[in-house]
Amino acid sequence: MRKLSVVLGFVALSLSVVGCKNDESEPLVKPHHLGAGQPQFQKQGELTFLNPEGAALSKINIEIADTPDRQQKGLMNRSFMSNDNGMLFIFDVERPQSFWMRNTIIPLDIIYVNSKMQIVSIAKNTTPYSEESIPSRGPAIYVVEVNGGYCDQYSIQPGCLIQFTKL
Repeated sequence: MRKLSVVLGFVALSLSVVGCKNDESEPLVKPHHLGAGQPQFQKQGELTFLNPEGAALSKINIEIADTPDRQQKGLMNRSFMSNDNGMLFIFDVERPQSFWMRNTIIPLDIIYVNSKMQIVSIAKNTTPYSEESIPSRGPAIYVVEVNGGYCDQYSIQPGCLIQFTKL
């Protein structure tokens, strides 16, 4: 009898630890979703990277930052961005540009583009949260931000071109 009560006690304890619980529709521990509660990507256009001869290298969906408020926020406070998404900054004047990574959680490739749609410089795999200035190496009117490593993955380099369409 003592063995039976010990076994039953062990089974009861096991069930309470495992959580032979209630309603199966709700997990015991809610999963963490990357990007939950953060700004969500909103497709506002498409951008294609081209080699210097004009052949397509890759294509991304873009969110557009064309106002001072959107440009200031950029990709801040986002812990995830799909590899086929990016942000296009459109400025009013072509001039040397400089960015930083304040409150930016994911490493980015920052691509500076002139008014001829030609890439003038790329800052690769920038450091999250850094307040260090990341300047262009020439005048730029557009800046494209993609996930860190994207440019190496698709052989995007200075001299390549971009073309984009807004939705």
